[in-house]
Amino acid sequence: MMLKHLLVLICASITSLSVSAQSWPTRPIKLVVPFPPGGLIDNMARLVSNKLSQELGQPIVVENKPGAGGNIGASDVAKATPDGYTLLMASPPLTISPALYSKLPYKPENLSPVGLMGRVPNVLLVSPDSGIHSLADLTTKAKSQPGHLNYASNGQGTSLHLSAELYKSTANVFITHIPYRGAAAGLTGVIAGEVNFMFDNLPSALGLIQSGKLRALAVTTQQRSNALPQVPTMEEAGLKGYQVSAWFGLAAPTGLPANVQMRLEQALQNVAQQADTKASMVKVGAEPTWLNAQAMAQFMQADYAQWKKVAQYAKITLD
Repeated sequence: MMLKHLLVLICASITSLSVSAQSWPTRPIKLVVPFPPGGLIDNMARLVSNKLSQELGQPIVVENKPGAGGNIGASDVAKATPDGYTLLMASPPLTISPALYSKLPYKPENLSPVGLMGRVPNVLLVSPDSGIHSLADLTTKAKSQPGHLNYASNGQGTSLHLSAELYKSTANVFITHIPYRGAAAGLTGVIAGEVNFMFDNLPSALGLIQSGKLRALAVTTQQRSNALPQVPTMEEAGLKGYQVSAWFGLAAPTGLPANVQMRLEQALQNVAQQADTKASMVKVGAEPTWLNAQAMAQFMQADYAQWKKVAQYAKITLD
């Protein structure tokens, strides 16, 4: 009798889960952005939330939870119930932080991809007054003056910091890192000649490039950017094997019911492939790129492997 009762409970539970998944969503969904308002990831989250809300028929509330390089927001979602009502705006810290931190406030395996929507080139920048007109110029100068050149970043362990360290390891040059309090301060340092160069996300640097305050030497993606078609890629500029992109998409707590995962992924794909969504991305310098959950997981694993290698080369650890 006890076994029979247990089997009845299990069957009822499975039926309830299936019905819940089929009827999802029945209430508002929270989308956590692990950064302050106003940046690229936040802007993309608000674009996605409005359109995804229309696809799913429920409000999607954006909640900013910045701190610890994106780890606070990621931790909040990783520890949430995997029912589809708490999502994360995913971005490079999900692959960078596990490569740099010996201890994280969450387990990376407790977050799973939903879909990747776009990639963002980083761009290598110098002052127009620097006398440096190409990546080859910069590398030649760095090799002729080991340790005399320096570069800015928006802080230790960021995508911009690691982009420069990847350049150093690939080109075999010794250049000093000068971390600033944010990308804007670092760009000001490049313009003023305090530092020799900086990598930045293309969207935030685009206006300064177009106004002539900064010179773009190369973009870090495999293809040239539509926003800067005249600027070569790092590989075209002579650095074979160099490829970096910032990126954004959605992740969720691991263990979503299969039907919820499928519906959420399909809805996100519909949003990503809309013409006006793509146009909004291109307008800010992003490259529309759709990857489903499986392809996104493979992309993230490769991204993590690259940053782990760079962190070991540069001896970067954060705790």
